Amino acid sequence: MTATTPKFIPARRTEVEPARVAAALQQIAEKIGQDRVLTGDAGEFRDPFQPAEWDAFSTAGVVQPDSVEDVQAIVRIAAQHGVPIWAQGQGRNNGYGGAAPRLSGGITVNFRRMNRVLKIDEELGYALIEPGVSFQDMYDAIESSGANLMVSVPDLGWGSLGGNSQDNGLTYLPYGRDFQAVCGIEAVTADGGLLRTGMGAMDGNESWNLYKRSLGPTIEPLFMQGNFGITTKLGLWLMPKPEAITHVHVDVRRDEDLVPLVDTLRRLRLDGTIDGVPCILNTLLIASTIAKRSHWYDGDPALPIPDRQIDAIADRIDVGRWHLRFALYGDRNVLALQLAKAEKAFRLIPGSRIRSTTTGADEWAALSDPSDRVYAGVPNLDWKDMGGWYGGDRGGHMSFAPVAPLTGRKVYELQRWMRDGFERSGIDHTADLIVVNARSLVSVAGIQFDIDDEPATAAAYLAMQNLVREAGKIGYGEYRAHLQFMDLAQEQYGFGDHAYRRFVEKIKDAVDPRGIINPGRHGIWPGNLR
Repeated sequence: MTATTPKFIPARRTEVEPARVAAALQQIAEKIGQDRVLTGDAGEFRDPFQPAEWDAFSTAGVVQPDSVEDVQAIVRIAAQHGVPIWAQGQGRNNGYGGAAPRLSGGITVNFRRMNRVLKIDEELGYALIEPGVSFQDMYDAIESSGANLMVSVPDLGWGSLGGNSQDNGLTYLPYGRDFQAVCGIEAVTADGGLLRTGMGAMDGNESWNLYKRSLGPTIEPLFMQGNFGITTKLGLWLMPKPEAITHVHVDVRRDEDLVPLVDTLRRLRLDGTIDGVPCILNTLLIASTIAKRSHWYDGDPALPIPDRQIDAIADRIDVGRWHLRFALYGDRNVLALQLAKAEKAFRLIPGSRIRSTTTGADEWAALSDPSDRVYAGVPNLDWKDMGGWYGGDRGGHMSFAPVAPLTGRKVYELQRWMRDGFERSGIDHTADLIVVNARSLVSVAGIQFDIDDEPATAAAYLAMQNLVREAGKIGYGEYRAHLQFMDLAQEQYGFGDHAYRRFVEKIKDAVDPRGIINPGRHGIWPGNLR
């Protein structure tokens, strides 16, 4: 990545009239308390990976409600003044824009104060939570209660269940497949009213967090990556702790071994041998979780690491060019049969290596491998520095994440295409293939850069822009998008002259006519800003 890379122009600020914002913030402070209102981004509520020279996606102020009533008051006041608001959970979705809003100049609603676990029902296996509850908060609440339950978690445990779930964030235990953990939400609508989905539409219905459908159209999915309301409560399904977990790691030596690795995994997912959300990581992704690039390779940082050096890095780490991780859950005698079947299948790949350990609940929190802890439902932050590949403590990253069919040939062709796009931009290709169900995966690739090197960061953004656009031309769309590329990502979904987008825009205009809630989220704008 060099200064000669074609220039990338970051998004321009879109200002809301400052006097209106100031009046709204003052009125909100009077209503919920001055200590819950911050002016500006407080040095924190911005994209942490955006160079200091760039001022897009800037908030005018941050409010931190403590109750549903506070949220209702905030929405009503914002509507009164015509000020857009951007709701988030913890605000730590760093690879997609962090705590920054899509539209500059409005007010950010941050839920770190609304982080209460309201109920844990061990008999039915669910919890009712507020949107600011982090994965660590949920884990701690379960352990403190003594409930024999576990929560499906992602690789980093500092984010909120509310924010992660509503952005279709991925987690890895069995309830993480197809995003099935959430059941029943409460949301404040654009007029300040209160809505409950599913069985929650009936007063006193005890199946609100147990049954996912509604009488009539099921609208809960509209709140995932949507901008029709602000969620204030979520039902969350929790998994009973099994007798044991078998953690499995499979390495294959050659890049092209990804083809049989994916095909074998698909067959074992389809027949139910493997559950949950397996991941396939490439060598450089694993290396990035351990140390920065210069630790592994002393070549020109403006050129991608060549294959022979990637092989050398794989040998140093003692992994393959592709590394599959997953877990089996259940009784020990059943796990032994499932493991034997999986081992037999993966051993058909020449040169493959399978490693496994079986552990009980009293061992999970102390497992040495952070991946194993994650698959045991134990949140941690061991991989938080993986974005420092180029810049160390000043490293940043964005994720390019298209969805693909779960066939070996399709997945391998996509990886070759993505790697070519990365390397043409002088960027190393790191890959995390997340198998969300038995038929598809999300191919997450981290575009990494040094925040303090503005030309290199611009080159990384330009590479991302090109990947999103070119992937759309060959039939691949992202499952979620960075703030900078939400409009471009949505533009790729053009079937029927963008019939999907036009349909959702009609809903947006009907339920939020002033366009104040999360305008522009994932490319859906209200009429007054379209």
